[in-house]
Order: sequence, then structure tokens, then C-alpha cells
Amino acid sequence: MTVFVGPVAKPLAIVTRRWPAAVEARLADAFDVRLNTDDHPLSADELRTALTEADALCATVTDDLSAEVLSAGGRTRIIANFGVGVNHIDLSAARVQGIAVTNTPDVLSECTADLAMALLLMSARRAGEGERELRAGQWIGWRPTHLIGTCVWGKTLGIVGLGRIGIATARRAHHGFGMRILCFNRSPVPKAVLRGLAAEQVDSLDELLPQVDFLSLHCPANAASHHLIDARSLARMRPTAHLINTARGSVVDEAALAEALKQGVIAGAGLDVYEAEPRVHPDLTTLNNTVLLPHMGSGTAATREAMGLRVLDNLKAFFAGNPPPDLCN
Repeated sequence: MTVFVGPVAKPLAIVTRRWPAAVEARLADAFDVRLNTDDHPLSADELRTALTEADALCATVTDDLSAEVLSAGGRTRIIANFGVGVNHIDLSAARVQGIAVTNTPDVLSECTADLAMALLLMSARRAGEGERELRAGQWIGWRPTHLIGTCVWGKTLGIVGLGRIGIATARRAHHGFGMRILCFNRSPVPKAVLRGLAAEQVDSLDELLPQVDFLSLHCPANAASHHLIDARSLARMRPTAHLINTARGSVVDEAALAEALKQGVIAGAGLDVYEAEPRVHPDLTTLNNTVLLPHMGSGTAATREAMGLRVLDNLKAFFAGNPPPDLCN
């Protein structure tokens, strides 16, 4: 069971990556802060050392806080994650060590939904392919058959995981582009939410896949969602369909996706996350029918600052002896 501690004079918070300057300054006002000045991803040994020295570890998605890393124990009593997803942290192992884990929900939903729609539009209209052609000096001018893509207006969007980001994406798609919304969710979606999106919830992924022109993934990364989109799933999609992933890379079998794109099983894909970040399956980088972005879904100044301030709220609550508002374990 997590034990919340009482007031501590200037607890030491180790920040594993550089954060927005305004957030680092606010952290330094409240805590004794140690920064990762050269912003390199910390190794397992460096993370173990940090856990033995810090009262609070301010982590990000690049920190692999596995059971092995956490098992050494140490001084750290809270891991305050900068981000919503905590699949890089073994929550059970943290609980065994008495370490609270928090995240930063809500504040990044809208900008991540913006990026999901950007990927959808870029994939549909072959925008990445067109920009590469132009920058390479290969564009010879307008012609009627050049880079023919897919119109988005009125098409069917399937959403896997109708949580905060999924709802924000569906709202943009339905109200902005007249799209029909179908969703597959692990729990029943409130009827009021479905009505507001003119959406329909289907009972299974197998039921959803053959019906959609675009499939956007917004589910958490866990054992149940690992390779949820694999060769079998891709084969159930329409050959004109596009896959969009702003969730986590592990939800998609990248090798299967690359093969499906090469063979024309589906028409295109827009990805912001990858199985082995920062590595990307090499076949994906050679295909024209992919749009590949470097995990930038929450990458706006306002959102990144809001994420950092949410971390600060969790830390202040914890060290005041109160349950953090965004406790994950």
C-alpha cells in the first residue's frame, strides 16, 4: 500500500529529461531540483542511482522503470510522470516498493487530437509524399492524375478507445468533417457522449474493422492491447482504409503493418508512436504511403507547460501528506 508522507523540507526531485524552462523554475521554487542538463535518456543504472538518491523521480516515457530497476528499492517515494501513459513504469513493482506513481491526464487531450486529425488528413491526401517530392525538386507541375488521394468529408472513422483523446478526435472528425463515428471501447460509452458525436459503439474490434475508412487508435498500452493491430486485424480492414496511431507503438505490430502497406492490404498509415522508440521499423521509412512523425502529439508550448504544472500539483499534494490528484497505483 502506498504511504503518503508528511511535510519534508525541500525534498530532492530528480528530473530525468529537460522540461520547459518555466516549469523547471517552478519546481526549483518548491523542491531541491537536480536536472539532466544534457537531456540524454537515462540508462538503467542511472535510473537505479536516481531512485536511491531522490525523494521524487520526475520521469518521462523514455525512462524504462521496469520491475528489475525498481526492485533495488531506494529513497524515492513518488514517481511523478510527465505524460498520460505509464506503460514504461511497472506499477505493481512500484506498489510493492511503496512508491506512488502519478501521471498528467486531461491537459494534453486537445492537442493530441489535433495531431491525430493532422495525420489522418496527411495520410488521406498524400501530403507527406507530396512534400517529399517537392523538396527533392521532382515536382513537374500540376496535372489531373497527380497524387490522387482520398476525400475525408463524410467518411467513416473508427476509434479504438473512446476516452478523453478519442472523444476529442471524434468531435473534430464529426463536427468538422462530417464523418460518421464508430467506436470500440473496453467499457460502455455513456449514451450522452455517443449522442453528442452521433456515434455508435460496436461490440468488437472484428466488427469495427471492415466498416471504417480510417481507424484511429487511442487505447492505453497494456498486455491486452499489445499488437492489437496485427496482420489478422489489418486483413479485416478495407484496402482503401488508413490507420492512425497516436496512442502507443506497442498497440501495432510494425512488421505486419509494413507488410500490409507494401502489399496494398490497406492504403496508408499515419504514425506518431513506435514500438521501439526512437527506432522505427526500417521498412516503414521507405514506403511512400506512410506519414511518420517523431512522437509529438503533446508538442505545443502551452500543453507541455500544463503537463509540467500537473506534475508539480501531484508532488505538492504528496509531500503535504495528501493523496496526489492523479495517482495511478
